[in-house]
Order: sequence, then C-alpha cells, then structure tokens
Amino acid sequence: MTIEGVWGEPNGSERPQEKQRGPVVLRRARLSDQTTTDQRLLDSRGPSDWVHTDPWRVMRIQSEFVEGFGALAEVPRAVTVFGSARTPREHPEYAVGVELGAALARIGCAVITGGGPGAMEAVNRGASEAGGLSIGLGIELPFEQGLNPWVDLGVNFRYFFVRKTMFIKYAQAFVCLPGGFGTMDELFESLTLVQTKKVTKFPVVLFGKSYWQGLYDWIRDSMHGAGKIGDKDLALLHLTDDIDDAVGIVQEAYEAWEATH
Repeated sequence: MTIEGVWGEPNGSERPQEKQRGPVVLRRARLSDQTTTDQRLLDSRGPSDWVHTDPWRVMRIQSEFVEGFGALAEVPRAVTVFGSARTPREHPEYAVGVELGAALARIGCAVITGGGPGAMEAVNRGASEAGGLSIGLGIELPFEQGLNPWVDLGVNFRYFFVRKTMFIKYAQAFVCLPGGFGTMDELFESLTLVQTKKVTKFPVVLFGKSYWQGLYDWIRDSMHGAGKIGDKDLALLHLTDDIDDAVGIVQEAYEAWEATH
C-alpha cells in the first residue's frame, strides 16, 4: 500500500511537486532553491555561513570520532585521571599527581587526562618521566591553554561529548583527584555508566579523603539514605589517600576484566 493510500494528501489536494536532494525531499516553498549540492560545493563564491549549519556540524562531529578512534585504537590498557586545571605546581596535590602517574605507568597502564595544566599536567608528567604512555585529550575553550608539555599523544576536540566518549572507551578505570565542575561532571557520568552497565569492571577512585569526604558522606547519607541509590551503587566509589591502594584497585579490576575476556 502506498503512503498516499494510508494518509491521503493534505487538504485533499494532488501530490505536490517535489525535488530530491540526496535523502532530503523538498516541496512547496523549498522548491525555490535552484542550486544543486555539487554546484554549491564547487562554487567558492558567497557567504561562509554554511560552515556553521547543523548538517556541517554533524560532519565535524563524525570527523572527531574518527580521529579519536584512530589515534587511540592501539593504546594499551589505560586509566583516565581527572583533576583541577588550577592546581599550582608547588601544591602538594601536584606532587601526588606526579606520583600517581608514575605508579600507573609502572604497572603498565597508559594515563589519559584532559591534557591541561594543574593536576592533569602532574599526572601526564609522572607517567612520561616513568617511561609510560602519557595521553592528553584537550578541548576547545574560550579560556584554555592547549595541551601541557608532558603529553606524548594528544588529541584536541571541539565537542565535549566526543571527548568524554574517548575518556570512557579507552580506559579501564577512573581516578578523580581534587577538581571542579569538569571533574564532577566526569565523575557522575562514569558512575551512571557503570550503574547502568554501559561499562563493566570499571572502578571509580576518589583520591584525597579530606577533599572528597563531604561529597562521599552526602552520597551515602542523603542519596543512599533516601533510597535513591542502592548498596551496589554506593560500593562503586572507592575513597582513598594512598597511591598503592588506588593502583591496587585499578590492577584488581583489570585482572577481573581480563578473566572475562
């Protein structure tokens, strides 16, 4: 049965004239455009507004996924580490980041960070100096600064959601050093993905008890206390101040993952 047989034409009229532009059908007022796709491609004259249209953005998004997948496809097992871009180099948290990056490199893990300064730089630095693979996934921001000098393999992104896919897809664990909104965003997204089993055998470590304890207590007392999350959900979070403990959690989860693959 044809579509007309099911729905009929609008207002009982005859089927309107139409023109196809690839998979797109143009009718009525849209028929006034007399140009073709090839003509618009080859004719370099005219305004450049087209590069900001949604269909073109789709191509940019696709290209970012392709570039990210291509660059990271052969990365060994890795851990994504988040933390504040505002952590000064002389701050004790920076030294912890360097030590953590080195410890992860020593067990054969690449480290993935947002590629910025502060805690991210510290982790990249520790991994690179220890002979590990140091990866930075940057983002285009109005106030940001480019990839830090300790990144060995770097990819810059326009879109947060593409970048976040790479953080998850190529890591076997998350470690969150003290950080701000960006760190919190990644923390809760990773917890949601683990809770809904979009990713498995994926530990989430909160490093720095004095910083994270208040948040952990609120999750335990308010979220869990009110029944908004279950016992297994609360158990997804590991709170620690110890580098060896954090690395041990990562290693244990990887061994469990490896046993099932």
